[in-house]
Amino acid sequence: MKKKISAYWACQLGGWLLYGMTMLFFAFVFGQKLENYQYARLVVELFVGIFITHLLRYFLTKTHLKPPLQKTQWLKLILTVVSITLLFPLIFSTAIEITHLYDPQKKFSFLQRFVLSLLYDTPIILTWTALYFVWHYVEAGRKSEVDKVRLESLVKELELKTIKSHINPHFIFNALNSIRALVDENPQRARTAITELSNILRSSMQSEKVEMAPFERELNIVKDYLALEQIRFEDRLKVEYEIDDDTLDQPVPPMMLQTLVENAIKHGISKHVHGGIIKIISEFNDNHHELIVRNSGKLNGHHNEEGFGIISTQNRLNLLYGVKANFALKDINGDMVEAKVIIPVKAIN
Repeated sequence: MKKKISAYWACQLGGWLLYGMTMLFFAFVFGQKLENYQYARLVVELFVGIFITHLLRYFLTKTHLKPPLQKTQWLKLILTVVSITLLFPLIFSTAIEITHLYDPQKKFSFLQRFVLSLLYDTPIILTWTALYFVWHYVEAGRKSEVDKVRLESLVKELELKTIKSHINPHFIFNALNSIRALVDENPQRARTAITELSNILRSSMQSEKVEMAPFERELNIVKDYLALEQIRFEDRLKVEYEIDDDTLDQPVPPMMLQTLVENAIKHGISKHVHGGIIKIISEFNDNHHELIVRNSGKLNGHHNEEGFGIISTQNRLNLLYGVKANFALKDINGDMVEAKVIIPVKAIN
């Protein structure tokens, strides 16, 4: 609030001072020699002008006559400006009459001085009002843009949090059942499985606090996840990795890779009696980081494209990268489904 008041007074005082200097400049240009009373009268006019326009601002503020105006407010604005316009010459003429700041040889009546002052000063009041409203129109537009950006940022943040809140392991019950079966059969593997499940759950909760995570961390989560799934599927699930070590430091959206792998398990491997292969590929291509998840199976129309995992992946990429990222899901080689994410490479310091 203090900054706005300071800006207002800077414009107010500066504007009226500029007006006074302009009057003196034109008097000098046209060779008009000013008497002492004329200098004093100009000073009085400046003080009256500052007081009157500040009074106008006070009424405009109190009556909330700021842009954008409603239809019913225009009449109030016109009446306020007209009242101030009449008040200016009234106060100025009265001040001149009291202080005798006029040429005794050419003394005008109060009414004549009032009319002359009205003719001269009305354009000043109208100009001041116009500048005042232009200022507030610009301020309103700027504030609207700032609010719009803040709203878009808030919506983006909420959408990301909403998406992340849905990205939780869907296999918890299956994993617990698998671990329970291992407790007597293979206690050591059961303890390892509990650690793997704990890592996944911890990473799932931490993902809501960060927007990006190193690919290596995400890959380790997926390895834990697939290790648990291999307990359930046994020989029906084969896993292959083709990872470029240079991509391990690249930032990626947290839990995105796991979402794609979960989708591959749910819609691919689990649908086949004999199981299949999950292959994860990470490589650089044309200054982009390509993340590819392939699984045995077929799309069967648009079935896979309607799942939450696919929709959430596309939405997250749109929110984080816009048109700079790409996501595609398609059949390849007749018996494989490929989910490919392409995101811009980020330079690592």
